[in-house]
Amino acid sequence: MASKLFAYLFLLSSFLSVGTFRSVHGDQKTWCVAKPSSSQAMLLENVNYACSQVDCGILEKGGPCYLPDDLINHASIAMNIYYQCKGRHSWNCHFGNSGLITITDPSYGGCQYM
Repeated sequence: MASKLFAYLFLLSSFLSVGTFRSVHGDQKTWCVAKPSSSQAMLLENVNYACSQVDCGILEKGGPCYLPDDLINHASIAMNIYYQCKGRHSWNCHFGNSGLITITDPSYGGCQYM
C-alpha cells in the first residue's frame, strides 16, 4: 500500500512540476538569434553546426531567407531552426555564448522564422 501511495504522490508531484513550469513560462513564443558581437568565425561555426543537425533549406540561394546574404543573418536563421527543432530550451541557443533568445519575432519580408 505504501509503495502505491509513494508512486501516486511521485506521479502527482511530477505532473504539478510540469504544470508549474508551463505556467511560469507560459506559451510565449521565443526565437534564437546571433549576438551582433559574435565573430565571423563563430557565426560560420554556428551555421555549419546547426545545418548539420537540422534542415536549413530556407537559406539556400533563391530560398525565402537567403537574402540578405550575410553571415549574421544566415547564422541567426540556422541557430533559430536548431533552437526550435530541439525544443526551445535555453541551452539550445547557447552556441558558445553567441546566441541570444528574443521574444520579438525576427521574421522579415518573405522570411518567416519558425
